[in-house]
Amino acid sequence: MKSLKVVGSLIKDSLAEITHGSRAYHIWMAILTFVMLFGMYNYGIQLEQGLSATGMTDRVSWGLYISNFTFLVGVAAAAVMLVLPAYVLKNIDFKQAVLIGEGLAVAALLMCLAFVVADMGGPARLWHMIPVIGVFNFPNSMLTWDVLVLNGYLFINITVPLYILIMRYQGKTPNPKIYIPGVFISVFWAVAIHMITAFLYQGLQARPFWNNALLGPRFLASAFAAGPALIILVLAVIRKFTEFKVPDNTIKKISLIVTVAAQINLIMLISELFKEFYAPTHHSISAVYLFFGIEGKVALLPWIWTSITMNVIATTVLTFHKLRSNFKILYVACGMLFVAIWIEKGFGLIVPGFIPGPWGKIAEYTPTFVEISVTIGIWAMGAFIFTILAKTGIAIELGKIVYKKK
Repeated sequence: MKSLKVVGSLIKDSLAEITHGSRAYHIWMAILTFVMLFGMYNYGIQLEQGLSATGMTDRVSWGLYISNFTFLVGVAAAAVMLVLPAYVLKNIDFKQAVLIGEGLAVAALLMCLAFVVADMGGPARLWHMIPVIGVFNFPNSMLTWDVLVLNGYLFINITVPLYILIMRYQGKTPNPKIYIPGVFISVFWAVAIHMITAFLYQGLQARPFWNNALLGPRFLASAFAAGPALIILVLAVIRKFTEFKVPDNTIKKISLIVTVAAQINLIMLISELFKEFYAPTHHSISAVYLFFGIEGKVALLPWIWTSITMNVIATTVLTFHKLRSNFKILYVACGMLFVAIWIEKGFGLIVPGFIPGPWGKIAEYTPTFVEISVTIGIWAMGAFIFTILAKTGIAIELGKIVYKKK
């Protein structure tokens, strides 16, 4: 009964906190709300017309939705790069950023689920993925495993921070014996969610562009570069607009993680390019299309070369300690790296896997306005959820929200 009273009081205080703020805060939330509503409107068009409203076809059946899903799984997994040093290695510098990272993981996972629903054509088909009720095909299907690990990771990332916040809300010290086991599980689970997502593509023998032993490790490297890069940018905004002051040392240590992961990701890219082009076979045709185009079909060229250019520039800048220590330069480099990996995970990975088709047909893919609007709407939803979680968490951390015993 007492626990219910505490949770009820927390919800009430949280609602009061998230509905009050500066003018900039209200403008930000209003913009996100408008974008979400516009995305829902276009999703309604998709529900009415079916997936024909998108740029996807029977030849390219995974597009913008699955591209963003794949990328966001990595962003969600990147929270482990803060959890590991903070709670496992006892590095106090990271504890200031852990709750922010966990909130980002929750928002990213909810966006992942939203993109899956959008890609399935509608929520009415979601029952197929529910254990026992639907045709789950466990344990043979890798998609089944992906459903399990994503929902399991979402559960961990909600319950562990929630317990810590509820205890701090009451002015109590969280019991390590309760939350530390969940922290250790989340470390291994984070690796699992991205590796299994990689296995989804890697196990498709008919798609040689994905059937690559390096795909899983490269997924992790790019995730541990893009995720912490986004966390740095979020921390920069929080430092500027809130009283929650994250120490410079925390951002510098996270930037080191980004640097090492970006360097590894670039080395793996070079290895893949060598494999595809030093002694090309007929299995290299998707890579040829992606990087150079075929028969005048060059829709992906601007995307992939922009991604590689931004990736190389950002990684080079981050490699030099003097440049990385300048926060203005660091933020620009992190932004470039984030966008570069987003392009790489989408137009540079998912789409070319379908082109050319099994019979050699080159059918290019271009997302429609409906598809783009729904995608932006889901991103706005993620930003909206994260803003609410961050505002509540920061208020509890600063002692602005405390449990009042009656």
